[in-house]
Amino acid sequence: MSAAPHTDTRTILAGAAEPGHGELRPVEGIYAPPGLHWVGDGFRVAGYFSAIPNAVRKLDPFLLLDYHPPYDYAPSNRPRGVGVHPHRGFETVTLAWEGSVEHHDSAGGGGVIGPGDVQWMTAASGILHKEHHETTFSRRGGTFQMAQLWVNLPRAHKMDPPRYQALRADEMGVVTLDGGAGTARIVAGELAGIRGPAKTVSPINVFDLRLNAKGKTVLALPGKQNTGLLVMKGELSINGREEARTFDFVVFENVGERIEIEAMSDAHVLVLSGEPLREPIVQYGPFVMSTEREIAQAFADLESGKFGKLDD
Repeated sequence: MSAAPHTDTRTILAGAAEPGHGELRPVEGIYAPPGLHWVGDGFRVAGYFSAIPNAVRKLDPFLLLDYHPPYDYAPSNRPRGVGVHPHRGFETVTLAWEGSVEHHDSAGGGGVIGPGDVQWMTAASGILHKEHHETTFSRRGGTFQMAQLWVNLPRAHKMDPPRYQALRADEMGVVTLDGGAGTARIVAGELAGIRGPAKTVSPINVFDLRLNAKGKTVLALPGKQNTGLLVMKGELSINGREEARTFDFVVFENVGERIEIEAMSDAHVLVLSGEPLREPIVQYGPFVMSTEREIAQAFADLESGKFGKLDD
């Protein structure tokens, strides 16, 4: 697990030896976004893994990435969202940039996250939860931009007790890139000696980069970790060889460590990297386990009330 929350900051040299040591990591593929679809009536998302062949293998331990690009919601007296539903065997991670969302679950976790905050829910042995636009935001309306990840849990931890982490914007580790290149917020893992506040079960890095036009930086991520990045805004040159545009998702090969990034325009980038679990994955709807028998047991446990209770 990662270190406890902190508010450390550090300035590093863009392209300096610490983040840039090693061989370049080639790009495996650059994938355009799939079409948008609705999750419930409050989340208009692009499910990127549907557009990436063998995504669950290439990006293990990540199982899903739903990105909600900026969208203006009209005022509503009824909060939009998703009602009560179950999960077992993995974690959901919701990152907020604009708008506010409210979460409640059957393990007693819950709260509101707004711009810059992150909600990290470990479903593990089983949980019921619901997510809606926060009431005040819903009544006011406005721009909403978020992303949700599903992160697989190792088989040995799939039946751990559920856990909820509300990570505030002011808890994130911050790295300021030299030369006015931009900033990196560290949600999970470590960059340039600065750790993010999220407690993770397996080694995971989640970085939120904002790069200024012509800003250059270098990321050093172990070749054994599966790595990808989502361009939420702007255009990037990667390793001086490839170009990625707004809404593209870039997957890297498992060779080398060094990724050179130059922003051709002001850019906003989500970086994901994780050590693969390399375990069997059996998914059925909201359950991700290791065998079909475990999936059947999840349904039986849900029916018998072992996931707890939560009012819709």
